[in-house]
Amino acid sequence: MDRQEIIQLIRDREPEGMDQLLLHFGPLMRYIIAPILSDPRDREECLSEVAMRVWEQIDRFDAGKGSWTGWLTVLTRNAALNRARGRSGNTDELTEDLASPEPTPEEALLRRERQESLYRALNGLSSRDRALIYRKYFYMQPTEQIARELGTTVRAVEGKLYRLKKQLRKQLGGDGRG
Repeated sequence: MDRQEIIQLIRDREPEGMDQLLLHFGPLMRYIIAPILSDPRDREECLSEVAMRVWEQIDRFDAGKGSWTGWLTVLTRNAALNRARGRSGNTDELTEDLASPEPTPEEALLRRERQESLYRALNGLSSRDRALIYRKYFYMQPTEQIARELGTTVRAVEGKLYRLKKQLRKQLGGDGRG
């Protein structure tokens, strides 16, 4: 079954769509969740949560704005990060005198500009280098895992990441050190 058929099953609220989602995309989702959540129960709960989010939010997916895999990846990563934060986050009672978590319009504009600059800089990298950056800093994969899957040494991966970060800093107006 191809991805379009799976998406249509989910849009049509057919239970088989969920089965096919987990069959075809479960391994990708688990791959993204694993480095973020160490507890196997948390991983499985997160996988179920992502499947439910896909079911509930399938109408938000727009193939014209991005790929299915990209959309699913972001949904999965965010769910795992939220679950990880919930486990280690502070559960103290919030008081009304705390500042609003919403950014001011100026902060929102600056953040959006920084994101766009970073996106342009990342697109200037080769697909291989961009994938390495994403694996380490977006998917939060351990360097050891990346090295093992690329068939290289941890030191080689660390060196490449160092050079890529230095290159990105230079492009983004940083001093290039670090």
